[in-house]
Amino acid sequence: MDLLNPDLLSGLLAIILIDLVLAGDNAIVIALAARSLPGHLQKKAIIWGTVGAIAVRVAMTAIVVYLLRLPGLMLAGGVVLLPIAWKLLRQKEPDPEQHVGAASGFWAAMRTIIVADALMGLDNVLAIAGASRGHLGLVIIGLLISVPLVVWGSTLILKLINRFPVVVYIGAGAIAWTAARMISHDIWTRTWFDAHDGLRWVLDLVLVAGVCGLGAWAQWRDRRLPG
Repeated sequence: MDLLNPDLLSGLLAIILIDLVLAGDNAIVIALAARSLPGHLQKKAIIWGTVGAIAVRVAMTAIVVYLLRLPGLMLAGGVVLLPIAWKLLRQKEPDPEQHVGAASGFWAAMRTIIVADALMGLDNVLAIAGASRGHLGLVIIGLLISVPLVVWGSTLILKLINRFPVVVYIGAGAIAWTAARMISHDIWTRTWFDAHDGLRWVLDLVLVAGVCGLGAWAQWRDRRLPG
């Protein structure tokens, strides 16, 4: 696998960016699950819980990567990604307490971390599978880079997103771009887009600008509404 290949490199960068932007809540959930453990067990539970979460995430993504090879499913997956990008721009302050409470023991904490990450990471899995374009190696490399960053740098990442909202727009744009590429590379649509290659870039631009532009307009409208 040649990571210097522009297509593979752009896919890897998209995977890392998508996971960093979408998985901030997951990092908080991991911390909550381990918060009642003694100090010497907290770090151990977080590390091994993260290892388990990565393994589950890779397995889930591998299944989705395989399914996306079936005719029509990549097209459907691209359409499903668009509301995920929109939700990212419109989401309110997350309340991780609604997802998970503190676990009472080491193994309970690990189980909670793995299950919570799997349930909360379904949107990540679809976006990452689409960005990988069928290269499971990219998925594994991207997760190995991004998941530890999310776990150990969650506070920094969340502060960065809160201080620079443009980071969220970049992430939403990456998801919209992934959706456009999934739509234009599906078995049912690929031949037509290959014959009209310029329209593939038009679709990229329309979806990215549409999602980010509508998100910015919605936030501007919210600020103008009273109360």
